[in-house]
Amino acid sequence: MKLKTALLGAAAMLAIAPAAYAERGADGNVKVLYSQAVSIMNAYLSSGTKDVEVGSLVLEPLAGFDQEGTVFPRLAAELPSIENGGIAEDYTSITWKIKEGMLWSDGTTVTADDVVFTAEYCMHPEGGCAQAARYEGISSVEKVDDLTVKVNFTAPKYNPFTAFVGATSPILQKAQFANCLGAAAPTCTEANFKPIGTGPFMVTDFKVNDTVELAANPNYRDPAKPAFATLSVKGGGDAASAARAVMETGEFDYAWNTQINPELQEQMKSGGKGTFVSAFGTLVERIEMNMTNPDPALPEGERATAMHPHPFLSDIRVRKALSMAIDRNLLVEIGYGEAGRATCNLVPAPAIYASPNTDCLTQDIEGAKALLEEAGWTVGADGIREKDGAKLKVLYQTSVNPVRQDFQAVIKGWWNEIGVDVELKSIDAGVYFGGDPGSPDTFQKFYADVEMYANNFDGTDPEPYVAQYTCEKAPRPETQWQGENINRFCDPAYDALVAELLQTRETEKRTEIVIRLNEMLTKDSYVVVPLVDRGRLSAHSNTLGGVVLNVWDSELWNASDWYRIK
Repeated sequence: MKLKTALLGAAAMLAIAPAAYAERGADGNVKVLYSQAVSIMNAYLSSGTKDVEVGSLVLEPLAGFDQEGTVFPRLAAELPSIENGGIAEDYTSITWKIKEGMLWSDGTTVTADDVVFTAEYCMHPEGGCAQAARYEGISSVEKVDDLTVKVNFTAPKYNPFTAFVGATSPILQKAQFANCLGAAAPTCTEANFKPIGTGPFMVTDFKVNDTVELAANPNYRDPAKPAFATLSVKGGGDAASAARAVMETGEFDYAWNTQINPELQEQMKSGGKGTFVSAFGTLVERIEMNMTNPDPALPEGERATAMHPHPFLSDIRVRKALSMAIDRNLLVEIGYGEAGRATCNLVPAPAIYASPNTDCLTQDIEGAKALLEEAGWTVGADGIREKDGAKLKVLYQTSVNPVRQDFQAVIKGWWNEIGVDVELKSIDAGVYFGGDPGSPDTFQKFYADVEMYANNFDGTDPEPYVAQYTCEKAPRPETQWQGENINRFCDPAYDALVAELLQTRETEKRTEIVIRLNEMLTKDSYVVVPLVDRGRLSAHSNTLGGVVLNVWDSELWNASDWYRIK
């Protein structure tokens, strides 16, 4: 775990833009484009990065991660440590002190009650929290005084910077969300779309899967920030048009996740209006194998749940064969060039946590065919394999994105070659990553056999990330289809190893456990099929100053420091 002093974190923030701010709002409007439209502003009800990041402009945690992955205080007065008494010597608790004078955008005071309530909100047994893994191992969160909270752990926890740290674990205002606990959480439309926050901006208008209009928070803790009076977020379209709107036409100031091929990147650079920014972190494009049956003939409450195992993906030989048929190096060449690396790992970074496994990097079509034969799937007259009268056919879904559609096309060809019939489905990214419990097309609901996407984790310690795949975190009706265990993998041995990780202090042992957990999901079971270790790639206009790409937290982590270059 990488920790530095709070002073170093503060220094990094101050170094971003030299004397750029004359007064709050002096630089007018800044326009941000997300090709995946925002569906909600509450990170606890969405696993979609686009919702978490735009929501982070309003809702903040006690601490965040800077561009180096270092923890630094946001709402907290200081970073808890053993030395200052904030972390118990036996690691069974962490105590946070809120800075004095912190205000919500409505002018009321941020207190310990808000922090305690936030934990209750995410940990509620009748609710579905999309970020439950960050609260793993917590027994209680108690108020010590008006500005102090103590987080108690069920056992010694050597990475205590999970809950209330990073954009995926922000503080909610108790007064606004008081009636939104448990099953009521998704019904609180006003709170979820227009949360009262402490961030540099506040929502003035929200249109689902379309636009978010924000204005500078009049009660933000730095009176000179943000430099922009308003911030507009436009959603939709695709990665190429988003990049073009910054790099060539200059219509927007910042475009997130400009996932386009290397040739197109080079063409756009000649536009002269913007700059691409990129860095490698923990973002892995992968295919998830559904361990449950998505058959629409099943009752809605049983479809894609543990009540019905998948009819053929429950066989590891089928999952492994699908993985063996993929040429990951060609995928990198097609979609990313130097901005991608073929990988067999769900956790590719930091380097100490990356498994040395490279078996998947060699495509093996003949081996995949043999494995399917062994599993009893024989080739029929039409070239498609069958078994017990059933055809081997998969529904393969992902979001609308030019690179992802290219990947779908070539992977379909390889799977056809080994005798698998493939139906492709592309879903608008705003819907796919939106988390709407009423939609059949979210990646959490997973009404397909396999699906492809990428995500990453906050900070440099993968503990909360690997904890997402415990049995209890599978999305299902009783959690309003929220949960991070997207493929419904369930192995008691995995759960036990996660529990051991939470209580392990030695770096060498923690590394060993993380690598083992990664391999249990990938090379041991093939429920997660990693494809490409993706570098983050976004674009900003040449007139937007203060931008520092952060692959360890929200890309919008320092929007309060953005300014207009005159």
